[in-house]
Amino acid sequence: MKFQIEDVTVYFPYDHIYPEQYAYMLELKRSLDAKGHCLLEMPTGTGKTIALLSLITSYTLSKPQTPLKLIYCTRTVHEMEKTLAELKLLHDYQLRHLGPQAKILALGLSSRKNLCVNSTVLAAENRDSVDAACRKLTATWVRALAAESPDVPTCDFFEQFDKAGPAAVLPPGVYTLQDLRAVGKEKGWCPYFLARHMVQFANVIVYSYQYLLDPKVAGIISKEMQKESVVVFDEAHNIDNVCIEALSVSVRRQTLEGARRNLNKMRQEIDRFKATDAGRLRAEYNRLVDGLAQRGNLPISDTWLANPALPDDILKEAVPGNIRRAEHFLHVLRRLVQYLEGRLETENVEKEGPIGFVSSIMTHAGIDQKTLKFCYDRLHSLMLTLEITDTDEFLHIQTICDFATLVGTYARGFSIIIEPFDERMPHIPDPVLQLSCHDASLAIKPVFDRFQSVVITSGTLSPIDLYPRLLNFNPVVSRSFTMSLTRDCICPMVLTRGSDQLPVSTKFDMRSDLGVVRNYGRLLLEMVSVVPDGIVCFFVSYSYMDGIVNSWNETGILKEIMQHKLVFIETQDVVETTLALDNYRKACDCGRGAVFFSVARGKVAEGIDFDRHYGRLVIMFGVPFQYTLSKILLARLEYLRDTFQIKEGDFLTFDALRQAAQCVGRVIRSKADYGMMIFADKRYSRHDKRSKLPGWILSHLRDAHLNLSTDMALHIAREFLRKMAQPYDKAGSSGRKTLLSQEDLEKMSDRIVEEMLY
Repeated sequence: MKFQIEDVTVYFPYDHIYPEQYAYMLELKRSLDAKGHCLLEMPTGTGKTIALLSLITSYTLSKPQTPLKLIYCTRTVHEMEKTLAELKLLHDYQLRHLGPQAKILALGLSSRKNLCVNSTVLAAENRDSVDAACRKLTATWVRALAAESPDVPTCDFFEQFDKAGPAAVLPPGVYTLQDLRAVGKEKGWCPYFLARHMVQFANVIVYSYQYLLDPKVAGIISKEMQKESVVVFDEAHNIDNVCIEALSVSVRRQTLEGARRNLNKMRQEIDRFKATDAGRLRAEYNRLVDGLAQRGNLPISDTWLANPALPDDILKEAVPGNIRRAEHFLHVLRRLVQYLEGRLETENVEKEGPIGFVSSIMTHAGIDQKTLKFCYDRLHSLMLTLEITDTDEFLHIQTICDFATLVGTYARGFSIIIEPFDERMPHIPDPVLQLSCHDASLAIKPVFDRFQSVVITSGTLSPIDLYPRLLNFNPVVSRSFTMSLTRDCICPMVLTRGSDQLPVSTKFDMRSDLGVVRNYGRLLLEMVSVVPDGIVCFFVSYSYMDGIVNSWNETGILKEIMQHKLVFIETQDVVETTLALDNYRKACDCGRGAVFFSVARGKVAEGIDFDRHYGRLVIMFGVPFQYTLSKILLARLEYLRDTFQIKEGDFLTFDALRQAAQCVGRVIRSKADYGMMIFADKRYSRHDKRSKLPGWILSHLRDAHLNLSTDMALHIAREFLRKMAQPYDKAGSSGRKTLLSQEDLEKMSDRIVEEMLY
């Protein structure tokens, strides 16, 4: 269907549209018109992706004089593929209606591991090894050697791509990662470098958060992007954590041992060059004297990770004199590694700010702040001079230089925390030195400053007013949408006590209480006997899940559950979990029914959908607070309190409830779906906790369902399932339409849509 939103003709590839999609597009258009940033919370399963894509591409088509580029950021490769599949559908529809003028170039960009088609490179086991294997075949000096002696292996795909030169372009269209690999094989070009090359010409790019938020990656890939771009962060409820991880570094004993090995290897290389090609080292020295830290623009195959500091904070001046000579620089790094080894020998937890830490390095190792700042650039320059290709072996020294550069650059928003052991296993010495960033706004600030509009959207952004404070920006639009439904297909309940009327909770003083464990077991046992197909249970942590499953096994509850349904468990091993999920789905498909035990904040809670019969009920056992004794968390809470006036309790509750909402939101993935959600903890009945859940869940949470015992919850579940078994009117009655056709939209004014939503 196609319809007007103010002055924009929107092309939408389906025959009907949900009212909330229409309202979402209205708000999105307002923020694009205002050239500002926006925060939009839209329930899961209401077609958020297609609404975003169709509005932004239609907006660009209606204003051809100011073309907008769309940069769409997803969390996982799976989400990237889903987004590109939706875009393909939309693009075909636009081409049918508009003809050639609707042509666009859209592509997904991922790591070499996901795009490479060279079988020898792909044989490497992890991402870093694949990157290194690629460099061994494509670095300029390797190719120069290969030109002289044919025995040196190179990559045919890269050679063909390089030979094609300006002719190596993709025709307009939408390319998923699979399509890129297919084009690469067909033309004999390298898909990874082809995608990297085409990014600057594409109208739509879909890639991972890191490509914009992590300065090390963004410095290579996203620095060419134009200001007239709309950046979308999808599923962005955890965006503050992504920003913080991008600027944090951990140093362990293994890191320092590896760094020492790297330094010895580099020392040998320098000695070899001195004997065979001293001119190279001298040329590098002269280049550094002139202040050119890099050799202008490096060939695409030589670029390594960029500087870990943010673009505005990198010094545009000459490298200090004391590290211009390669051997002097290695001495400085040796002293730094030795200093860090000394700091790891501690027996107590230590915490200090960057300023104190830098002055301590100056006193004990004689390295000043400016030298630290330049460590990363100087290392990068030396790696190129020494023609090092196995970058995966040099990750340790790279980590040390990342750490040095960040410590030397930032005076606030960071802490250095040294822990002699993990508090959960105090008898095993495992010292770690962490430079942890506390300010999420640091990493995302360049994105807000550089691009015209940034859209942050997810199904769980409640309370929505906390995000602008955490990320330190002013959105022009900030809205939370509800779900328009023809039947109440969501049934949230708060269970506060077992059938013996004892309260249930995972509070620290109650969680190991046998009464609580028994009541949780009985709740699950009662539910498996009445709920058909799949049930998903979320626990607050792996250790709690292990403990409770153990107890259930000893008391025989687990055996009783298994008589009704099979039980599958998420573990920390990805392969095991994938296998468990496949078998869980098989059990649901064949009618045997199954229960899946999972952990909040785990892989499953973040990315797996339990739609239709795969999830008819989800039980959240407890409130998933972070480990509150973590030194890093305590330092971050202190920083948030002092800088943004966010109280510790408010942040912890907000963080726990967005995780809980994320877990329970997995069961509803479309409007034809139905499911129940049980929040099994007495703390959810308190208004200050409950009110932080998203509006679309709260609007279905009745007062009568706020303080239930197991038998009451069982009665409600039976009633709900009986109601859901009745025939379903998809389009809604005349009074409340939830599917709007083109005629409905033409008849209706915006005012009516607004009324329908509120």
